[in-house]
Amino acid sequence: MSDGPEISASAITTDVQQERAVLPVVNSLSVDDLLDVLAAGIRDFRTTPGYGLFFGGIYVVGGWLLILLLLYFKLPFLVYPLAAGFALIAPFVACGFYVVSQYQEAGDELNWGIVFGTVKSMFARDLGWMALVTGFSLFIWMDIAALLSFGFMGFQLFSFSQLIELIFTTPLGLLFLFVGNLAGAIIAFAVFSYSVISIPMLFHRDIDFVTAMITSVRLVIRNPRTMALWCIIIAGLMTVSLLSGLIGLIVTLPVLGHATWHLYRRGVA
Repeated sequence: MSDGPEISASAITTDVQQERAVLPVVNSLSVDDLLDVLAAGIRDFRTTPGYGLFFGGIYVVGGWLLILLLLYFKLPFLVYPLAAGFALIAPFVACGFYVVSQYQEAGDELNWGIVFGTVKSMFARDLGWMALVTGFSLFIWMDIAALLSFGFMGFQLFSFSQLIELIFTTPLGLLFLFVGNLAGAIIAFAVFSYSVISIPMLFHRDIDFVTAMITSVRLVIRNPRTMALWCIIIAGLMTVSLLSGLIGLIVTLPVLGHATWHLYRRGVA
């Protein structure tokens, strides 16, 4: 004899179905959609270049300050992982671009007060938790990069030039480069899966960050080839930006930020 109320299997099934019903519906995406959102990102940037150049410039300056700090503390082996790891937090950094794209999409008037005020108000919701998740992912990546460096090259301190020569002129260095990039790619794709549209979604809707992350992963699962191509496009543009000494981020970050907003709008019903 049961002391508590009985719960039937049908009731449990109904509850599960209701829970699934509240999850946002994700759409199918094609390569044409990626081309369209990229074109929309370029259009938004060209229409309001001041906002893009401002936020992109802050990102570049912040990146260089962190790199100079690593060199000052004689940690050159963390310079490349940090620069590459910027892609992990790029969706969060792009919050300002989502504001600009949304206002352009609606045809509303835009000014600096609206942009800064909207970005500030976003942290009253679950966006702060999402920033914590992406920031933690970056720290994990940096820890793994440090462990790989110590494992391959020991605890000896190298200058930046010595490190470059060791990596590109020795078999051990080339193996380290391969393993490090492979580990970085795995982590980057995992972060990409749960953050690709979750942050613009948190900006646009009053939902919890777990639901946003789940929706992002569901979109990737539904469109594996298309989203893999989008990940490759982001990686390619970030690589070009890194080779330019981060200067290219002044343009690529705004374009990708605006494009991510339009990708979210197409990907989530």
